Amino acid sequence: MGKTPIFARSRNGNGRNGRNGNGRNGHGRSGNGRNGNGRSGTSAEHAAQEVKNYMTPQGYARLKAELTKLVVNERPDLVKTIQWAASNGDRSENGDYIYGKKRLREIDRRIHYLNKRLDDAEVVDPARRGVSDQIYFGATVTYAYVRGGRDERTVTIVGVDEVDVKRGQVSWLSPIARVLLKRRSGDVVILATPSGEAEIEIIGVQYRASA
Repeated sequence: MGKTPIFARSRNGNGRNGRNGNGRNGHGRSGNGRNGNGRSGTSAEHAAQEVKNYMTPQGYARLKAELTKLVVNERPDLVKTIQWAASNGDRSENGDYIYGKKRLREIDRRIHYLNKRLDDAEVVDPARRGVSDQIYFGATVTYAYVRGGRDERTVTIVGVDEVDVKRGQVSWLSPIARVLLKRRSGDVVILATPSGEAEIEIIGVQYRASA
């Protein structure tokens, strides 16, 4: 291929573009946030609190729809169920009441989280970037492993609340996204994996409109 591999790692594991990440905003400046990828091993909700909240229009709409469903439908219905269960005797042995209260706390916690995420969202529409061979937030990237049969894979770099492995949607804070961000089609980069380092070549970059 004639390309020298780009070692997209530094002492912080995030590459040469800044001490802590691939850019300050992950879609065209110079980093992934002050902490690079959030705290290791935390849930998406905890990690999301420490970095910029980039989100595609599709992801924003999905969270908004979930919030509406919880507030308009699920919570009111559950409150009615709890009130009915409370009228049926001893609450300490009332399974419907106990479960209902537990579920209500879960819903309220989720509503609080969704409100916060939507309030803090920085919506980035991939389609507005047009045609570009450089990788930023929202890019759909096809890459291949240089060794081992050149297995090709395609991922779309999205927000932490939009991750869907089955659909190839990966967080912009994930290891694969961190080595891809700001690279270009044709670049060869080094990805650290549990089994060792792997060279991957970037085959193509697209910016698609949100479905």
